[in-house]
This record gives sequence, structure tokens and C-alpha cells, in this order.
Amino acid sequence: MNAIKIVGVGSYIPELIKKNEDFLKNKFFNQDETAFDSQPEVIIKKFKAITGIEERRYVDENLKTSDIATFAAEKAIKDADIDPETLDYIIVAHNFGDVGHNKQQADTVPSLASRVKEKLQIDNPDCVAYDLLFGCPGWIEGCIHSFAFMKAGMAKRCLIIGAETLSRVVDPNDRDSMIYADGAGATVFEQNDSNGGILAHKTATYAKTEANYIYFDKSFSPDRDDDRAYIKMYGRKIYNFALSKVPEAMKACLDESGKTINDLKKIFIHQANEKMDEAIIQRFYKLHGKDVPKDIMPMSIDKLGNSSVATIPTLYDMFLKGKFEHESLKPGDTIMFASVGAGMNINAIVYEI
Repeated sequence: MNAIKIVGVGSYIPELIKKNEDFLKNKFFNQDETAFDSQPEVIIKKFKAITGIEERRYVDENLKTSDIATFAAEKAIKDADIDPETLDYIIVAHNFGDVGHNKQQADTVPSLASRVKEKLQIDNPDCVAYDLLFGCPGWIEGCIHSFAFMKAGMAKRCLIIGAETLSRVVDPNDRDSMIYADGAGATVFEQNDSNGGILAHKTATYAKTEANYIYFDKSFSPDRDDDRAYIKMYGRKIYNFALSKVPEAMKACLDESGKTINDLKKIFIHQANEKMDEAIIQRFYKLHGKDVPKDIMPMSIDKLGNSSVATIPTLYDMFLKGKFEHESLKPGDTIMFASVGAGMNINAIVYEI
């Protein structure tokens, strides 16, 4: 067998903790620039009940996305015990590039992948580095790219990174700003003679009315007069879209894999809203006429928030490193990765350990 498997994992979780209470002084506005009637204490309480988020992590002022992407990559390379010069591809999934502290402009030239390659001091010119802009599903899509490269005989070893510093692009006057966080996760994929690995994958883009569910625009505050843009979203539309489309994509991926719903040991899903994820998983199992098994979906959103492309690889690294007490995976176990995000993009992978 020529399996395409994860042989190394690593992540970087920023040290600065931003708790929900830290937003009590924020004045929140609606999209039409009208102020929220509710007091910040009420807004934050409702926010926690819906999203499950208690706190999130922000990077230090001197760090950028390419820096933390490199930190995660170094850990994954060490975990895989490989020579980085043997990497055929470095794929960095992100959405906003390197945004400096208190800066208004993203920096994406050169690509973040090229910057990571430089920071890793890789000499090999045949190690191709490029960026992937695919919304929150970017890391999974990078994994699918690496799978395609290896299947085509174009690569034997790839480094896939998901990294983001969303704290640099949030509007402090938009209550959705509390969702976002910073972080980086990385994985090394390798083609070898073992069994398992990536068994199936599914990707879809819905870009008619859905294309602008997540977008970039000015602050909601009528008092801000700068031209700076911030990440924005239509939360209810995203919620309904995700519940409608993600379970179907997950089912299609599972059906293609040859595995059954009973084979799944864990589902590592992108985490932006705890209630939404729970509803997605419930609908997914309902499509199979099954109840949701206990502990099928490891969660990190309560402490880490939504770090976009970094969420799933960070979560997977934490899980494999024993951060979830009394939970583990063994060779032969089947898991699923799934995500939804800007585009609107959806993807999933069925993977055998």
C-alpha cells in the first residue's frame, strides 16, 4: 500500500489570554451603526451561551503570522524526525497575511510560505512554497493538495501549515470580534508503504449569494473615521448554511471512503460556534439514522476561540499530545476532519490512523 499519512504534528498557542470579561469596556454597534440596547455584561453572557467561548489567545505585539507558522512548523518537523531539506512542498493556509500590531495593511509579498521556508533555512530550491487562501477550511484544503501531489507522483513529503492572527483584523465595536483568536498548527504528510492515511476527501464552494457571508468592511462604530477594514460576517446566514451543507459534505466523504458511520472514532471539526458544531454533528448522524456517540467531537473553542485555519491542526496536535484526558487514538482508528468558512467553502477528509 502507498498510504499518505501524517507523520508529524506541531502547534503554537499564544501566551496572551483574552477573557470575555476583557470586552466589558467595549461599546458594541450593529451593522447600521446603531448601538446595542443590551449592556456589555448581557451581551457577553449570551455570547458565551451560544459560542461556548470563555477566552481566546492573542499573539505578542512583536509576532506576525509567518512567525507563529514557523514555530508550529519547527515542532511538526521535529515530531516527524525528518530533514526539512527533504520537503517537496510547504503550503501555508492563512487569510490576511502578515499584519503588524496596530497596522492597517496586510503584507503578503513575499508569500508567507516563502517566509517560513526562509525562517526554516531550507536551501533546497525544489521545495516549493506557496500560500493558500481558502477561508477557515484552508488547512484541510492544503492537506488535500498534498494528497493530490503525492498521488500524482509530484511529491513524497509535504508540510501543511494553518496560521492566523485574527486579533489584528477585528473591529472592537463588533461583538463578533470576541469569536476570533490567533494560533498556528502544522502537519507533515508523507507517502509510505503503510496502510490507512487519507481515504477520501470532499470539497465544495458555494459562491452565489453565499460568497459574501464573510467579508472585509469598515467598523460598525459611527465614531471611527479611519479607512481601516475589519473582518465581518453574517452570522445567522453562516449558521443556516453550515447546518444545511456541511453534514451532506461529511456524509459524501464518508460514503466515498468505504468506511461506515460506526467506524468513526473522532471528528475534528472547525470551531467557530459550539452550538453550530453540535447541530452539524447531530444532523450528520441523523443522516445515518444514528444518535451522536459520546465524546465524538473534541472541543477546544472554550479556551482557544476561533483561530481560523489553525483551529483543526492545533486541536489535532493537542489531542495527540494527550491534552484530552482519558481520550486517545490507536493505529487503525478512523477519524474525520471537516470545516466550513469564507468562500463559502466546505471540505472534509476521512483519515485512518
